[in-house]
Amino acid sequence: MAVEPDPTQSLGAPCPTSWRLEPLAGWHLPLLSDPSFLPLQSVLQRAVWLGLPERLIHALAARQPIAPVVLVAFSEHNPLGLIVTSRLNRSGSCWQVQHLRLVNPMGQRDLASTLLREAIHQAKDATSWMATASSLDSQRLALLREQGFQPLRTDQLWCWPGAHGAERGNSSALGSLQLRPLNRRNGALLWHLEQAACPAQLRQLLDRRVEDLLDQSHRKGWLLVDGIRDEAVAGVRWIGEHAGGGHDVELTVHPGWQHLIGGATELLLAQAQQTFGRGKDLWLRCDVRDAPRQSWLRGRGALERGERVLMARSVWRRHEQPLPALAAQRLEAMFGQLQPQRRPLPTPLIPR
Repeated sequence: MAVEPDPTQSLGAPCPTSWRLEPLAGWHLPLLSDPSFLPLQSVLQRAVWLGLPERLIHALAARQPIAPVVLVAFSEHNPLGLIVTSRLNRSGSCWQVQHLRLVNPMGQRDLASTLLREAIHQAKDATSWMATASSLDSQRLALLREQGFQPLRTDQLWCWPGAHGAERGNSSALGSLQLRPLNRRNGALLWHLEQAACPAQLRQLLDRRVEDLLDQSHRKGWLLVDGIRDEAVAGVRWIGEHAGGGHDVELTVHPGWQHLIGGATELLLAQAQQTFGRGKDLWLRCDVRDAPRQSWLRGRGALERGERVLMARSVWRRHEQPLPALAAQRLEAMFGQLQPQRRPLPTPLIPR
């Protein structure tokens, strides 16, 4: 696919006469040696390894891709940039932009826009898209706004180094609550917990089911369960490997159980740290408006690592009627007059 660049892009940056976009292939990996691509090598390798079997399965049955979808922009044989996207649910109604990297970010805004537009265009069943950007990255924020993304919330990122022995010292904070590992049997409890804690607009865009949470977390997580009501009141689940080392996790507390923020949530994080990888940091996100949780994290020695803006957009596509159905309607209208008509009912004789 050849794309003509915007002639109005900034001067001084490399300006190829044209570039082309290609789906990631195995022979691309040795070419992606630029420092901007090196942190993504594991993601790119996974996309290649899962790509071939996924294409074979897709040829036999319609299904949404599991592997990340990667588009690479080339000028001749030189990679200029790439975009990594993935679905957030099994139905494929919600997708996310995981990475958008350019070799020369300055003056290549049109290339970034092209990569983003083509990725959105290729996800035919997607009705919503999610993306994140640093609150200080004005260029990325402007790019997302140009493509229809709107900010939903701003999160403060925290690095939780953990504390040895926290699981022993805070066990009394649980009271009657039960600490349970996340699995398929109690996945519905986690889903109800996150539905209760997630804002309505974001909940509608994510369109998640129980299986979606289990898929994303690889069933790695812990729950605090009220055994009397059989309800999860707090939980932590694995999201992915953090690019800077450690694990990205999601800490959720039920809106009616905010008093658990403290010893109980510290026990959850300590248990998660022991399960996901002893000694590795946990990376948390917290809404900047959630002052009590931020104060608790700061007091327990968590380190602030900047702010991130969560942005989203909806995708509306016109569902045109299939051509065979339209042709059938035209034939029915044309031959309808030749079909036998019902005999009219006799008019009753009314005496005068």
